[in-house]
Amino acid sequence: YRRDMYKLILWGILAGAFFSTTFVLNEVMSVAGGHWLWSASLRYLFMIIFLCVVIVVQDGPQLLKGILRLFYEHFLFWLVSGSIGFGAFYGLICFSADFSPGWVIAATWQFTVVASLFIFIGFGRHFPKRVWLFSLLIFIGVCLVNLSHIGNFDLHALLLGGLPVLLAAFCYPFGNQLVWEAQHGEHKWVPRIESPYLENAFNNVLLLSLGSLPLWLILLILVQPPPPSVSQIVNTSMVALFSGVFATTIFLATRNRASTSNELAAVDATQSSEVVFALLAGIVFLDSPMPSLTSLVGLVMILAGLFMFVKFQKIEQSS
Repeated sequence: YRRDMYKLILWGILAGAFFSTTFVLNEVMSVAGGHWLWSASLRYLFMIIFLCVVIVVQDGPQLLKGILRLFYEHFLFWLVSGSIGFGAFYGLICFSADFSPGWVIAATWQFTVVASLFIFIGFGRHFPKRVWLFSLLIFIGVCLVNLSHIGNFDLHALLLGGLPVLLAAFCYPFGNQLVWEAQHGEHKWVPRIESPYLENAFNNVLLLSLGSLPLWLILLILVQPPPPSVSQIVNTSMVALFSGVFATTIFLATRNRASTSNELAAVDATQSSEVVFALLAGIVFLDSPMPSLTSLVGLVMILAGLFMFVKFQKIEQSS
């Protein structure tokens, strides 16, 4: 059992490495003046294209037709889960990039570690106090990593950039948990979807991406942003491939392997590794300063929190 927990955490950290490209590339696009709505919506358009190509090449067009049929049969469910878990989540992330520096986004987003536990409770799960302690330890560690990179504190950036990311921290795990509940049929308010297609994370990501399309169309009509530049199109395609396809698929596949609330919480906690990878990428590609002693203390706390999830792996799921 402990070996399985280690594997779940390692796969979650790998997903975190790919997820970190979002913060780096979004910062690049924001500095270049690209509109946040194109950064968000184009990512999912590219994701749908990439995923359709992968599915057709690997399994043929019949599988793609079956996935689209499943989407049509449960259109309302995928519309809700996709709009919240993918649409609202990433739209808020990209919006915040126009009003705050990268450290605000990276630090605030890590609240999803704790937000995930609130989502689980909302779906009837309960946790011993030590699970909250481990999550809080990771969250404090992430904050320490970012505090040393604040520079000049900006309350305006904190409110306009921090609050949208705080909301996004709840949207992402909520959308993912809806899919998990539909697949396992454990919640009376979530429809039971019995389909072998849901066993494949690529299929789940495609279904959620398709479900987010109506939201993007509505926002584009309402906001009417100026046309995107070539560089923004290229950068969003890279985000779609590395963060949208690779990271999301690995992350959802890892969550699907989890069988208890403790395992789900541990997998979600590995998202905190994004800050570590984003920090390293900033140093290498954006000339960010080297980590201070405060940052190193934060990194140790993050690793300690993940280690404690493994050590106390016998926490049972309860409802």
